[in-house]
Amino acid sequence: QVRVVESGGGLVQAGGSLRLSCAASGRTFRNYAMGWFRQAPGKEREFVAAISRTGGRTDYADSVKGRFTISRDNAKDTVYLQMNSLKPEDTAVYYCAGSIYYDTVIAGSPDNYWGQGTQVTVSS
Repeated sequence: QVRVVESGGGLVQAGGSLRLSCAASGRTFRNYAMGWFRQAPGKEREFVAAISRTGGRTDYADSVKGRFTISRDNAKDTVYLQMNSLKPEDTAVYYCAGSIYYDTVIAGSPDNYWGQGTQVTVSS
């Protein structure tokens, strides 16, 4: 069992930045691919970014490419999402997810380990 806890959400003006953190515990963090998802009110949860076990591979949704950066620190059992040039349409609850399988993370499988989410609100 892996437990993941997100933090770092908040209210920011359009054009601003936030960094989300996801702290993992319970298993060997470096064995898990990790990802970020988001869910806006009235919408389905969508993929944002993913990072492989070593950090050598990353993938992003088209809507965040060039603005968001996912990274990880295996020594701290933490994955980050640096969000720059935020837009009101980035407003959502952001969830961290983990899996042994990279493709499973990207797919947003219910078998992933999921956190409770952190709210990000971008005002115009």
